[in-house]
Amino acid sequence: MANIEFSEALLEMREVQAIAKGQNLDVITAQIRYAEDISTAFATLKGHADALYVTADTLVNNNRERIGALALDARLPTVCGFRDMVEAGSLMSYGANYLDLFRRAGDYVDKILRGAKPGDIPVEQPTKFDLIVNLKTAKAIGLAIPDKILALANEVIE
Repeated sequence: MANIEFSEALLEMREVQAIAKGQNLDVITAQIRYAEDISTAFATLKGHADALYVTADTLVNNNRERIGALALDARLPTVCGFRDMVEAGSLMSYGANYLDLFRRAGDYVDKILRGAKPGDIPVEQPTKFDLIVNLKTAKAIGLAIPDKILALANEVIE
């Protein structure tokens, strides 16, 4: 599911489609533009999808509880890129640790306040990533999470 008004989400979906193609997986793209489109997107997916990947953007984040509830109703294991979605009922997320990113942003501010020119400070990629798994959701949709995944998880919501 992707917000087609958010260019980064469209880029992310293209990458997901390319990876899926390499794995011989079919991808059904559920495009949303407004909150009202979410229910329609789930109706389109129901019975046609085995899992759901949700791109990250403000529209999705603001509707995370609704998406979690609809995914649960459709019995779709849902993977996303940020922790808030898992707390709201998605099955799992893997993505950058936002608290670490915010701390690192503070380092940038410190450097600038000490006289560094912003253009001289190198852009850095995230270095800390978290795997979060929601066992309540897994149980509700009848999915067993392998022990290996649970051992790798940074956090398990029970």
